[in-house]
Amino acid sequence: MTKTRPLSASHERRYAELVALLNKYAHEYNVLDRPSVSDAVYDSLFGELKKIEAEHPELISPDSPTQRIAARPLKKFEKWRHSARMISILDAFSDDEATAWLERIKKVDSRVAQAQFWVDVKMDGLACALHYENGQLVRAVTRGDGFTGEVVTHNVRTIKTVPLSIPEKKSLEIRGEVIMTKKNFAKFAGRYANPRNFAAGTIRQLDPRVAASRPLEFHAYDLIMGDIPTNARAYEKLSALGFVVNPQAHLEKTFAGVLDYAKKFHDQREKLPFNNDGLVVKINDRKLFDALGVVGKNPRAALAYKYPAEEATTTVRDIVISIGRTGAATPVAVFDPVVVAGTTVRHASLHNADEIARLDVRIGDTVVIYKAGDIIPQVANVLTELRPKDAKKFDYEKALSAQYPELEFERPEGEVVYRVRGETSDLILKRAVQYYASRPALNIEGLGEKNVAALVDAGLIHDISDLYTLASPVLAKLERFGTLSADNLVQAIAASKRPGLARFITGLGIRHIGTQTAVDLANHFGSLDAFLDAGLDDLLGIDGVGVVVAESIMAWLSDEDNIRLLAQLQQLGVSPQHLDLSAGRLTGQSFVITGTLMGMSRDAAAERVRSLGGTFQNAVGKNTTYLVAGGKIGASKRAAADKFGTKIIDEKEFLGLVGS
Repeated sequence: MTKTRPLSASHERRYAELVALLNKYAHEYNVLDRPSVSDAVYDSLFGELKKIEAEHPELISPDSPTQRIAARPLKKFEKWRHSARMISILDAFSDDEATAWLERIKKVDSRVAQAQFWVDVKMDGLACALHYENGQLVRAVTRGDGFTGEVVTHNVRTIKTVPLSIPEKKSLEIRGEVIMTKKNFAKFAGRYANPRNFAAGTIRQLDPRVAASRPLEFHAYDLIMGDIPTNARAYEKLSALGFVVNPQAHLEKTFAGVLDYAKKFHDQREKLPFNNDGLVVKINDRKLFDALGVVGKNPRAALAYKYPAEEATTTVRDIVISIGRTGAATPVAVFDPVVVAGTTVRHASLHNADEIARLDVRIGDTVVIYKAGDIIPQVANVLTELRPKDAKKFDYEKALSAQYPELEFERPEGEVVYRVRGETSDLILKRAVQYYASRPALNIEGLGEKNVAALVDAGLIHDISDLYTLASPVLAKLERFGTLSADNLVQAIAASKRPGLARFITGLGIRHIGTQTAVDLANHFGSLDAFLDAGLDDLLGIDGVGVVVAESIMAWLSDEDNIRLLAQLQQLGVSPQHLDLSAGRLTGQSFVITGTLMGMSRDAAAERVRSLGGTFQNAVGKNTTYLVAGGKIGASKRAAADKFGTKIIDEKEFLGLVGS
C-alpha cells in the first residue's frame, strides 16, 4: 500500500514541472528525432512522476505521459459528427488530367491564374481529426463517411507523435493521417495485407493496449482555424504546435512547377519510410480555396496527383503455403507469369486465411495483379465473371494438413495467422542457422548446435544474414568464445561467401530439398538468379521434381522474409558459384550405398560421387547404376537391384570408381 504524503505546493509545482519536461523530452525523441537526454534520465523522471501520481491521484492531468493508455477497453465506439466535412480529393493520373483540373477551376474564379500551390505527399493511412480544447487533447475522430466518424481517442492517445497538450488555448482541430512505416509493418507481416489496413485495424481496436503495442505515427496536414491565411502558414503553425509534418511539403509558385516536381517525386517516393501513392496539390490561399467551393464530395481547390500502380491479369495455378521464420503459415498464389511494372511476376502472398476469404480467390480464377508501391506483387481482386466451372475453393486447414502432414497448426485467438504449434521463433532460427552451416550445406566450422544457440540467445543473430555481420571483439565476450575461437569463426564465415550453388540451395533449408535435389536444381538452372526466377513449369520439368517438391520451392521463393533474406545476403557479399560437373567422370551414373563403408563415411561418399558428376540416391530405383555393399545386403535391396538390373559392387570397386 502506498504511503501518502500530505499534498503541498511544492508537490504540485514539481508535478507540473515533470509533466512539462517529460512531454518536451518525448517530443524531442518522437517528433524531432533529436533527444537531449538519455533513456535512463527519462525513465528516472518518469518513475518519479508515477510515484507522485500514486500518492496524489488528484494531481493527475490529462496530458501526463502516464495517461496515454486508458485503464479499460471500450465496450463500443461512440459516433461523432464532424464540425466541417472531411472531404475526399479529386484524382488525376497524368499531366493532362491535372492541367484539365486547373483550367476548370480558372473558369470558376479568375484569381486561380495567379495562384500558388501547396504540395504534400499523399500518405496511405487512416484519416483522423484531433480536437483540442484549452490546450488539451479531448477527442480523436476517424473520417468515417466524411460527415460522421467514430471516436477513437483511447487509441490515438497511445500514438507518441500525438501531443496530449499543445501551447494553444483556442479550441482547434488538427487533421492528419495515422500511418505505419514500412519498416515497422515488416515486424508484423502476415496480420494485415498492408500498412494502411494495419493502421486502420489498430485504431479500431476496443482495447487501447493493442494500439499501444504497435508503433503508429500521426502526420498532420491541416489545421481548422479561422485566422490562417495560407496552407503554408498552417504547416508552420502545425510544426510550432509540436506535430509531425512531412518535410517534402512545400510551396510551388506556378503550376508548371507542380508538374515538374511530380515527375521528380515519382522516382523518390519509394525511398520514403511510409507508403504513398502520389501528391496532394492545394491552392495555397485558403480564402480562395474556400471560395472555390465543393463539387459533390470533392473540393475544387485540391487535387490528388496519383501514380497508377500498373496492373495485369493472370490465372491462379495453385495456392501453396509457406512456413516463415516465425512459424507463421502464409498462403501464396502461384500463377502464370505476367509482367507488372517492368518485371515478371509468378507469385504473390495472400497473407492469411481471412484475406483469401475476402478476395474469394480460387485455384483457376483470373485475378488482377498489381505491385504495392511498385515493389511487392499483390492480388487486387478476382474477375469472378471469368471463373471456370472447375475452379477450386481453397480449404486452408485441409491444405495445411496435406502440405505439412508432420506438423500441427493453431490459430491463436484474436489472430488471423495460423502458426506451427509448439515452435518458437528462436527455436526455428537456431535450426535454420545450424542447417545453413552444416556439412552438406556451407560447412562452416565452429557453428555447431551450442555455438549457434549462444549467438541467438545473445541477440547477435536474427536471421542467417546476420552471420556475416559478426565481429571478433563482440564474439570474444561471449561465454563460449575466446579471442582465438572468435577470430577463427569470423574467418570461417567470411570464407563461406562464395559457396557452390548446390550447397547454398541446400543451406536455405527449403522443405523437401535434400542435397541431391539441390545438385539437380543447380545443374538445371546454372545460377542463383535463374533458380530464383523459376516458375512452376520450370521446376516440374526437372527429373525427380514432382508437384510436392515444386510447390515447396515456390512457397519458399514467394515468402517475403525469404526474399528480404536473399537480398541481405547479396548485399553482404554472399555470391554462390555453380561448378558445372555435367562432363564429370561419373555423369549419368547413380549410386546407392547399403551398410557401412570402412574407408569413408556415407556423407563423404555422397559428396565424392556428386563432385564427379554422379547422382547419390537413398533407394534403389530404375535409374540406379550401382548398389554399393558396405556389408550384408538386405533382402529388399537385393530384390530391387535384381528387378532393375542394378549392378552390385563392394567397397573396393566403389573406391576404384570414385578414385579414392
